[in-house]
Amino acid sequence: MLTLVALGAVAACTRARDDGRAAPDEQEDGVETIRYGDHPAQRAELSRPPGSSKGVVVVIHGGFWLDRYDLSLGRPLAASLAEQGWTAFNIEYRRVGDGGGWPQTFDDVAAAIDALAEVEGLDTTKVVTLGHSAGGHLAVWAAGRPQLTGSPWTAPAVPVTAAISQAGVLDLTAATADDLGGGAVQRFMGGIVDDRYAQADPTAVIPLAVPVRCVHGRSDDNVPLSQSVDYVDRARAAGADAELTEVDGDHFVVIDPTSEAWALTLEILETL
Repeated sequence: MLTLVALGAVAACTRARDDGRAAPDEQEDGVETIRYGDHPAQRAELSRPPGSSKGVVVVIHGGFWLDRYDLSLGRPLAASLAEQGWTAFNIEYRRVGDGGGWPQTFDDVAAAIDALAEVEGLDTTKVVTLGHSAGGHLAVWAAGRPQLTGSPWTAPAVPVTAAISQAGVLDLTAATADDLGGGAVQRFMGGIVDDRYAQADPTAVIPLAVPVRCVHGRSDDNVPLSQSVDYVDRARAAGADAELTEVDGDHFVVIDPTSEAWALTLEILETL
């Protein structure tokens, strides 16, 4: 079963220009590969729009945080975003089975996003995280970094200004109880629910100081619609700016760039 995940922590790109800014490790078909660490998974693909940019969208793939899924899942969305005038930053990160899990995946997501500060010619005034499934979890988590008091992630070099969760796993405790992905959360976190969830679970840092938008298929049997419904209800009750858009379709319709669900997501992005 697929899912999308996010990336980052505090790190620098391994290749730098003389002026200290990050430089693309390689470039193909207009897509620049940015490396933010030494591990092969610590990389991201930057796609710039043909004209001026509306802002940066950090694309975080899913796959229940497992290493069998990679950033190729995010490439169709990144291409669509660039066509629509956005700078797309499609990130990879360490996953379960490849050195990831708690806390390495969180380190990588934070580092990948912070690496944007070193990319030449990039305006990071508006940075929106966009993640599917497990990536939705990471997207909303990254938006809440400034509120993770006492953690190594609490002072982002590049703050996230809004987050979009596509069928995201937003309540790790409920996902554990429901055994989503056949124990995916337990494998990702390395055990049962404990104090670490206070810094890993988006529901633990409600309300966020930035907008959160959830897009979820009504027929999703991988991540139940209740994950988004409950998050938005709790966030709004706490005074947060959070909204849910329900769409027709399953778990994967939200990452189909030809779908109405994706068209609605692009419209939501324009409002943030």
